[in-house]
Amino acid sequence: MELLRFFAFWCGTILFGSILLEETEANIMKVKRLCKFCDVRATSCTGKGSCKVDCEITSICPHDDDVCVSIWRKKDDNITFDTVCHNPAQKLHGLVLEDYNNSKCEMKERKGMGSQFFICSCNVEECNEQVYFNPNMDSQVVAVILVSLVPLLVMAVVVISFFYCYRVYRQRQASSRRKKGPPLDFSDAHAIMIDDEGSDSSSTLANNLNHNTELLPIELDVQVGKGRFAEVYKAKLKQGSSVSEEQGFETVAIKIFPYEEYASWKNEKEIFSDADLRHENVLHFLTAEERKVQRQYWLITAYQPRGNLQEYLTHHIINWHDLWLLGSSLARGVAHLHSDHTPCGRYKVAIAHRDIKSSNILVKSDLSCCLCDFGLALRLDNNLSVDELANSGQVGTARYMAPEVLESRINLENIESFKQADVYSMALVLWEIISRCSAIGEVKEYEPPFGNLREHPCVESMKDSVLRDRGRPEIPNSWINHTGIQMVCASIEDCWDHDPEARLTAQCVAERFDDMEYLDKLSDRSDSEEKIPEEIFVVDEK
Repeated sequence: MELLRFFAFWCGTILFGSILLEETEANIMKVKRLCKFCDVRATSCTGKGSCKVDCEITSICPHDDDVCVSIWRKKDDNITFDTVCHNPAQKLHGLVLEDYNNSKCEMKERKGMGSQFFICSCNVEECNEQVYFNPNMDSQVVAVILVSLVPLLVMAVVVISFFYCYRVYRQRQASSRRKKGPPLDFSDAHAIMIDDEGSDSSSTLANNLNHNTELLPIELDVQVGKGRFAEVYKAKLKQGSSVSEEQGFETVAIKIFPYEEYASWKNEKEIFSDADLRHENVLHFLTAEERKVQRQYWLITAYQPRGNLQEYLTHHIINWHDLWLLGSSLARGVAHLHSDHTPCGRYKVAIAHRDIKSSNILVKSDLSCCLCDFGLALRLDNNLSVDELANSGQVGTARYMAPEVLESRINLENIESFKQADVYSMALVLWEIISRCSAIGEVKEYEPPFGNLREHPCVESMKDSVLRDRGRPEIPNSWINHTGIQMVCASIEDCWDHDPEARLTAQCVAERFDDMEYLDKLSDRSDSEEKIPEEIFVVDEK
């Protein structure tokens, strides 16, 4: 009789466990993990005890394996937080996440990051909103808790063993069913990641904010930029109707295309919709919408209050450390575009930007760069024919065009040619950055490359300077008195070589910047000389 009771007890336990397991798996299929998701922002958190990151955005992570991450940095008197979703199988800032199985975000300090740097990760919904520094539990309390838990742990091991055996049995049954018919995907999270190529309905792209087909509640603020195809506005995003107008907004940037520029909007949103484009040095994309009432197409992205690099250099003199941050992050961003593999080694399609210039590069709060404006970008798919590449046309901004682009003689037999043209343009931007660095000695007023030409030179004028005269922006002897700048100038000259095949790759330039990081110690690290407030207007030279 006792044996029958024991057998009935274990059968009940197994049945209860199987029901619990099925409910848990069903919940996992329905919704992906929610995490706080904000770009770098200032904080008053001192790095002691527990802190709230004060991030208003809750994001659905794009991948099933993503966990929640919070990063706290302190450099001089600047203290910042940023929160992200991240796949622990990939490195973040060159680091491997070690504690992502925690339910709490417990900060751990990482050395050698160029500043005081704490990072934590966890795998519970929105667990990166509250972070904990130096958790220090009393050892005796820990011992008492452990002793109390031992019987429970033993029982849990036994129960889990039964659960495991039962799960293996159910998986075998499920495998047999799958062989008999096509699988069905009931994941809502999977559904919002699909872009219907045949539909113009709003918000069909993969995004972190808009999880349905409704338009986002957005209030336009001020225009901060205007280009050939679109206008850019600073805007406020309301997260929920229950939140007050004063407290329920997050600042975003809206790029607005008129109905006539549908092709430009479609090209840029298709580039942005590639999940492999995501990178810290590429503008963070939120969603795309068709605004039928206004007869407009919108791209919604993160807002960078420092504006574009051209405006920043116009109004700021930078030091060597700032130069290193701007230059190295620019090179990393271009290298990521050009790479045909993700950081974790998965294949991706390389992208040529084709309009790299200082007004198409934004300056983030930490003085790193991020690339924007992908309206002319080209996915370098190996399956593209020569005719398809030829139809892409002579595009870009004349001042920044490589010699072979000006001459319409780019080698269409080799898709690397488009990357080489990007590298030439990047070299001109690096020259602009150096021209405003205090480490070169006397710093003149900002001038774009080939500043002796008119404000918007035409292709024919640039042909005379670049092709006929083989001209390049001047690198004065005074620039090479600083060891670091001398090394950057050597890379620039290798990047704007007249022969495309002789140019460095963006990855090589990024690695050279990494090698010279130690030169940061040679700088006096004087503060940048600011002439206007930090928030500036973005002006796009088209």
